[in-house]
Amino acid sequence: MNITFPDNSVREYPEGTTPLEIARSISPRLASDVLAAKVNGEDWDLSRPVTGDATVQLFKWDTPEGKHAFWHSSAHLLAEALQELYPGVKFGIGPAIENGFYYDIDPGENKLTDDDFGKIEKKMLELAQRKEAIVRRDISKADALKMFGDRGEKYKCELISELEDGHITTYTQGAFTDLCRGPHIPDTSPIKAVKILSLAGAYWRGDEKRDQLVRVYGITFPKKKMLDEYLAMLEEAKKRDHRKLGKEMELFAFSQTVGQGLPLWLPKGAALRDRLEQFLRKIQKQYGYLQVITPHIGNKQLYVTSGHWAKYGKDSFQPIHTPEEGEEYMLKPMNCPHHCEIYKTSPRSYRDLPLRLAEFGTVYRYEQSGELHGLTRVRGFTQDDAHIFCAPNQIKDEFLKVMDIILYIFKALKFDNYEAQISLRDPNNKTKYIGSDENWHLAEQAIIEACAEKGLNARTETGEAAFYGPKLDFMVRDAIGRRWQLGTIQVDYNLPERFGLEYTGSDNQKHRPVMIHRAPFGSMERFVAVLLEHTAGKLPLWLIPEQAVILPISEKYNDYAYEVRKQLDQADVRAMVDDRNEKIGKKIRDNELKKIPYLLVVGEKEAAEGLVAVRRQGEGDKGAMTIQSFADLINAEVAAMTD
Repeated sequence: MNITFPDNSVREYPEGTTPLEIARSISPRLASDVLAAKVNGEDWDLSRPVTGDATVQLFKWDTPEGKHAFWHSSAHLLAEALQELYPGVKFGIGPAIENGFYYDIDPGENKLTDDDFGKIEKKMLELAQRKEAIVRRDISKADALKMFGDRGEKYKCELISELEDGHITTYTQGAFTDLCRGPHIPDTSPIKAVKILSLAGAYWRGDEKRDQLVRVYGITFPKKKMLDEYLAMLEEAKKRDHRKLGKEMELFAFSQTVGQGLPLWLPKGAALRDRLEQFLRKIQKQYGYLQVITPHIGNKQLYVTSGHWAKYGKDSFQPIHTPEEGEEYMLKPMNCPHHCEIYKTSPRSYRDLPLRLAEFGTVYRYEQSGELHGLTRVRGFTQDDAHIFCAPNQIKDEFLKVMDIILYIFKALKFDNYEAQISLRDPNNKTKYIGSDENWHLAEQAIIEACAEKGLNARTETGEAAFYGPKLDFMVRDAIGRRWQLGTIQVDYNLPERFGLEYTGSDNQKHRPVMIHRAPFGSMERFVAVLLEHTAGKLPLWLIPEQAVILPISEKYNDYAYEVRKQLDQADVRAMVDDRNEKIGKKIRDNELKKIPYLLVVGEKEAAEGLVAVRRQGEGDKGAMTIQSFADLINAEVAAMTD
């Protein structure tokens, strides 16, 4: 059989050769490092034979695919350890996640606490050192139900009952067998370092009406050094937690009385958010966007038409019933249906396109309380949303323009480490996608070419497109190496179809426009959270709510401090006065905690000579200067950042 590699080279192998044997034929080093494979684009166990001509990709630890297989196998290792340590435990699901893995368990009579972590880690390492083979087996539905039923595994039996016979597999290592699609690493020996991270409650299948299980989170590595580095990063992450910084910097708050997942933006946070919005509005204006405003609610029928009712109805906030019989409204989960209706307010010609509608629109989605997390997961959030209505041959130019906006934002906010991912449709399963082959080809090529023109080394994922169009996602790595998805550009053939959107072409015929969704920030809430954690609260000078704080050394100099603030305000410098009756050392320490970039100390000499003694956060004393000189310094620094 012929095996084709990613570089298009071809080698011949006997039928039934495994990916691990293929790796061994290339080099012993590769065979020792490889963790996962894809065969004809399908996830594949390294020990599973390949039975015919195929394309083969091999993945090591430094790839998402390699880590996924490693952590998925580690989830099984965790379950095996729990089975040995806690007889009677029942298992739900145990997937790999972005960093590590978890397993949802019903502990039965057993009680798990943080004190058990060391014991679980020790058992996992002991099992890993046995180098147990992880063996895949096909199993009939009846046999699977009997096997897991005999063990009293009701959660597994529920999952099996929903599976199609002939497509069910188990994986066994040692005395533990799990229902699983795979893939897995060949054996447990590469797992050299283990850490159980936390416990959490989790409802079975995310349903609050079902059993509450215990979710055990963990992470593993092929080297102890990697685990040490990861734990050091976690400690740093705690210091950068946006919830902690938001409180210290007086940016936002939450109130149980107002409701979970509904942030309250305090004056300083509102000023920060407004500044971000104005920053984007200014850029958008240069690119021909028209600002619109739409209501926070819409008639339920609007979302039935858009398809959002079918998608979000079950898990969204319940419809709002008006006094009118049978009339129902919804809190909007998306801005796009409203923008489609704005498009329809007048006849459109090809001369009107592209039409770019932008809105900072607040949307509402019901997240389960266990999923809520600071500003990153909330129930009400504002999207920096825009929808571009264009002709198919305009897609590439529009993508280029949106990419310009996103890359400008990344540069201004010092997100220097980023990557892009192009999500394309599965060419072997076109039936699940809406839109013509011609339009899909046009859009996909437009995205690929736009990335090439920008010199963007984008990763391509086949089969990851939404059913309504291909997309481009931007992922940034923050200062401590964590990966966040920020900017998204999405082609949509579905909504124009559903809403019957049209334009008159140059041929005087009616045509369907293409819709492009884009949100450079994603949501204002999540973006602020990521920015706070990336900068550790030391926001860029142009953005931070307070650029300076004036610290009188005693109450005698309060009047002069307020005069300084007045003059700085006139020079467009944002400053506050700390007039507390405290020692100057305490004032300096307290305001450094609030991450204010400049501290201006004023006393007898400064008041007499119209000066301020300048200290820079993290850099110390900068000497005395006039109020105007300090204002010029600030404004020059801001101008250099935003040019």
